[in-house]
Amino acid sequence: MSDIRIGFGYDSHRFEAGGKLVLGGVEFPGEAGLKGHSDADALIHAVIDAILGAAALGDIGSHFPDTDMRWHGADSTQLLSAAVAEVRAAGWTVGNIDATVICERPKVGPRVAEIRYRLAELLWPDDSESGVARVSVKGKTNERMDAVGAGLGIEVHAVCLLKSL
Repeated sequence: MSDIRIGFGYDSHRFEAGGKLVLGGVEFPGEAGLKGHSDADALIHAVIDAILGAAALGDIGSHFPDTDMRWHGADSTQLLSAAVAEVRAAGWTVGNIDATVICERPKVGPRVAEIRYRLAELLWPDDSESGVARVSVKGKTNERMDAVGAGLGIEVHAVCLLKSL
């Protein structure tokens, strides 16, 4: 039996007019963007934290700090690919991902299949077709409670299972 580890990730960003909204590497045209140092893809950021946390390799801020101009406006899909490579170099492979996106808008449900496929492409580039079955993404509202419920931003929770190589 191989060793396994579980990691938890979280991220949140507030909306900011003028940018583009990207979640899980998928653009949502016509929606307000999120404020952040990179492209502010809160879903990918939470997944990165879950993956790095499971491998005990720190968090997204220790690898891609917002004080480093190299990451200003960065495409978060590239950050995820780098994190997956680092975890793999440490002897681990991603088993599965389960993520929940919490926001009043946009409606995530209609785009879940596209997001799952994009994440699978990034997590298992050589096997994205079967990888889709190992990615779960759910969209939830916050029932108009707190700042997220008031539509001011998005938060994401993610869990990752790593298996030893």
